[in-house]
Amino acid sequence: MPKFNKPQERPEVTGPIRTVSRLPDTLTFEGAPAFTREPKSDLFLLAVSNFVGEDTFYEKAADRDARYTQLCRYVSVEDPAWYVQFVGWLRNTANMRSAAIAAAAEGADAIRQAGITKDIPGHKARNVSGVVRTLVSIALQRADEPGEFLAYWRNILGHRSIPGGVQRGVSDAVNRLYNEYTFLKYDSVRAGYRFGDVIDLVHPVPDSVGMTRDRKSALFQYALDVRHNRDNPRIAAPLPMISANRALHTIAQAERRELLEADPVAVVHELREAGMTWEELSGWLHGPMDRAAWEAVIPSMGYMALLRNLRNFDDAGIGSVLAERITKKLSAPEEIARSRQLPYRFLSAYDAVSSVRWHEALEAGLQGSLTNIPAFAGRTLVLVDTSASMSSTPYSARSKMTPVKAGALFGVALAARGEQVDLFGFADGTFNHQVRSGASVLRETERFCRRIGEVGHGTETILALRERFASHDRVVVVTDMQTFPHPNSYQYRRAGAGFSASEAIPKRVPLYAFNLGGYAPAMIPSQPNRYEFGGLTDTTFRMLPLIEAGMSMAWPWDHNLGGQR
Repeated sequence: MPKFNKPQERPEVTGPIRTVSRLPDTLTFEGAPAFTREPKSDLFLLAVSNFVGEDTFYEKAADRDARYTQLCRYVSVEDPAWYVQFVGWLRNTANMRSAAIAAAAEGADAIRQAGITKDIPGHKARNVSGVVRTLVSIALQRADEPGEFLAYWRNILGHRSIPGGVQRGVSDAVNRLYNEYTFLKYDSVRAGYRFGDVIDLVHPVPDSVGMTRDRKSALFQYALDVRHNRDNPRIAAPLPMISANRALHTIAQAERRELLEADPVAVVHELREAGMTWEELSGWLHGPMDRAAWEAVIPSMGYMALLRNLRNFDDAGIGSVLAERITKKLSAPEEIARSRQLPYRFLSAYDAVSSVRWHEALEAGLQGSLTNIPAFAGRTLVLVDTSASMSSTPYSARSKMTPVKAGALFGVALAARGEQVDLFGFADGTFNHQVRSGASVLRETERFCRRIGEVGHGTETILALRERFASHDRVVVVTDMQTFPHPNSYQYRRAGAGFSASEAIPKRVPLYAFNLGGYAPAMIPSQPNRYEFGGLTDTTFRMLPLIEAGMSMAWPWDHNLGGQR
């Protein structure tokens, strides 16, 4: 008979997020006992919730960006191999654009200054230039991002020169991302660094990736001519999309709407061949996008463009046949997977539309983006933070999405899929929100969010855990981690007394805390049955079933998602 490996003994399972101590060594912003994370963990959690240049409830943008910069520069030098994988995952899986570009620029600068020469797994980076090249290239995944990177490098970091590794990394991205369509879509006169500027600065040698070398060379020359306001931009080799686009712009303005209505079938083909986006079409028409305009360009629109314009389609009164084509595309599993939309995008679209004809497609899209949400067996307690810090500050000035909406979305999804899930919102008190199995996640999230403020605006996480835990098999908390101390009194706040959230439930019960704030003080320590995750994607949810199966987890970019330990 075994002496130690008994059936009731749970393996000592760990997660990737680490604190420097298992004992509280700091305080949350609200004065509760908290824990300091080690730098990689701090960077990871900040990056996946950092929209760069945006205020949050507890941190001003300048303070938050300074903390991010410091962490990027420290970690990139301490472990460049880890850092390259982190930046690649941040941009390509977590889909964080600005945070990834800033991380690549800061890391490349710090690595150069430190003279790092360590190899990068999977790459033949034998010197500092090679490491920097890999780091920069992997962060740039959309055709406007080489310009974004150079703007950061020169304007934020203040470097006028562009060293070899940075230059080659941007050049790699230019060759991979620049084509006729992306030029027409992203080469904006409002950009400080246009395609021609980027080509002037990094001197990419045209390759044959995506188009022939001659056509790419012609495209680069055309971009330079356009940027330098030359009277007759040259098309040295066939650039059919740009030629078709230029031809459309020679049509007299008074005749353009008539063209859309004269032969709707033909104009759909013409716009597609000319690479005309809906934004360009709106400018080309010099007026509002009416039904004819939308119906001409919708067949060429991508997934995200469709998702963001559903309300505009309704306002213009597009026909039912085209609306059905849109819903099919939004619902198609392969389109959902290819689009890599963050789950909250579907919630934003749902909030924006008034017509019910899109609801089924949006629900399908959301479910497709939440494939990693586990259907937990047994009893699960889910607590979603509805405090002021979660609900009063959007993620960015251009968005209405708040952390509490994202948290509600994940909480409801867990409740809809789980076997026996008790879902509560909490602030100063708690409220129970019942979700039937298989319920519409969008409708239930909307109903949950209408209850924000029902139990106040504080962050009594410890109180909620103590009051609502009832021999559950696991606990999931979605929060920004900035809990009040318990008991909640002025004396306790000032002294930092009381106990931490980690101690509010038995040590044998797994506590999964999803951090939507990215603040430095941690609510729970790194130890068995205490796990912290972060971000607005559902990619980290795939770790939960493996942890439940007794597997310790590595970082999410580890292809094996950790191993049996």
